[in-house]
Amino acid sequence: MIKKLAIVLLLIVAASLVAMFYAKSEVTRYVQQPLNIESEQLITIEHGKTLKSALWMMEQQGWITGNTFARLLPRLYPEVIHIRAGTYQVHPGETLQQALMTMVKGEEFQFTITFIEGSRFSEWRSQLGMAKGLVHKTKGLSEADIAKALGESHQKLEGLLLAETYHYTEGMSDLDILKRAHQSLTRELDAAWETRQKNLPLDTPYQALILASIIEKETAIESERERVASVFVNRLNKGMRLQTDPTVIYGMGDKYDGNIRKKDLSTPTPYNTYVINGLPPTPIAMPGVNSVRAALNPEKSNYLYFVASGDGGHVFTKSLAEHNRAVRDYLRKLRANKSN
Repeated sequence: MIKKLAIVLLLIVAASLVAMFYAKSEVTRYVQQPLNIESEQLITIEHGKTLKSALWMMEQQGWITGNTFARLLPRLYPEVIHIRAGTYQVHPGETLQQALMTMVKGEEFQFTITFIEGSRFSEWRSQLGMAKGLVHKTKGLSEADIAKALGESHQKLEGLLLAETYHYTEGMSDLDILKRAHQSLTRELDAAWETRQKNLPLDTPYQALILASIIEKETAIESERERVASVFVNRLNKGMRLQTDPTVIYGMGDKYDGNIRKKDLSTPTPYNTYVINGLPPTPIAMPGVNSVRAALNPEKSNYLYFVASGDGGHVFTKSLAEHNRAVRDYLRKLRANKSN
């Protein structure tokens, strides 16, 4: 009798071990299955959601195949239990376990938004309004309201935000991005101001920003920035008007249709540097770091004029007579290009 009981117990233990081995192999197969996706996908785990919720979402999307033994996953793979809230990117070829570990580590997907040097604040607002994953806190706020929220004393934000690429995660706000852009600009401007040339016709860092924004709009060629800066600095030192078209365009606002006419050059606005003396009241665009540095460390030159060369760059001259010749050469090139 005892022998029979021993055999029965042995069989029960053996069956249990087989069942345990099978269950473990099934859980392993489940967690090691590759995700059924052909391209990168995003998944958002909201606060309060559990591992079970994440698995259910992926199963509903068809990314994984369910398994009755999945309930044993927390016991056999305890390292995947504590997933964090956030938005994550999963990749073709990675396993369910790898995807879950990304969530456990909180390695959230980084969205990006890129602002172009020379762009305006109105364009930034449009970009932010269309950006995915952002909470739109500035919607309905005026530019002055946003400036106040950034701790900025100026009511216009033109020129006060650094144009570059910013990374952010799901749930950050457009105001968070603007704060970072403002802090970055302030940091770069302060550094450049500390190493500025002596005897510049610029009394404040804000004036340097105004000049930098004009430089930004006048040339996209890195090697020309310091020379363009020198022209404007020389004109300011001589009391000459800057006479730069981008300021006229900015002052025209919505009236600008792509062309500047002779009457536009003589129509007074606070920004028309063909009419006003010195710098306009605010920057006219978001300058990049190199334009800020150029404004505060211009090339040493005697140039007072420049005009497009027709070949992508500019011709710099020291006298009005030389400038007029350069203008005539440019117009000849334009006519020749149109006839070809």
